[in-house]
Amino acid sequence: MLFVPMPPSSFPRSGASKQPRAVHEEILAALDFPRNLNSFREGVLYLPDLNADAFFVTLKKSEADYSPSTMYADYPISRTLFHWESQSTTSAASPTGQRYLTGSSTVLLFARQEQKDQFGTAPYLFLGPATYVSHSGERPIAITWRLPTPMPVDFFQHASAAAQ
Repeated sequence: MLFVPMPPSSFPRSGASKQPRAVHEEILAALDFPRNLNSFREGVLYLPDLNADAFFVTLKKSEADYSPSTMYADYPISRTLFHWESQSTTSAASPTGQRYLTGSSTVLLFARQEQKDQFGTAPYLFLGPATYVSHSGERPIAITWRLPTPMPVDFFQHASAAAQ
């Protein structure tokens, strides 16, 4: 069977609350991740062949599941703006930081409310290719991203309540 990786433009966009969602492994397969799908455990993935950075964000983090250095403050500011923190080792001057801040790669933002749901591993919602708005700080860099399509109302309301 011939597999053609999905270009970022073909991912379903958020919008309706019944928007399709995908688990980590499905997204990695669609992006033609070159290794064992279960070997990827981080929240960011750079795909040089696609010149894309995929961000996998869990909004409600538990200290039982995350180390203090990965309890990033990621949350929606509005239905079209998203606050995200880079990995704690990323500086603005680093090649990774420069990719984020200059828009030289396509940022693909996938988010979920919690790590687990009633069915097991919670799926991610593709919020869209995000564009840089502003940033502050370093290690981590706090970045505000603009979403091309407003995130679903129910997702935004649940995420906003969790961020309080």
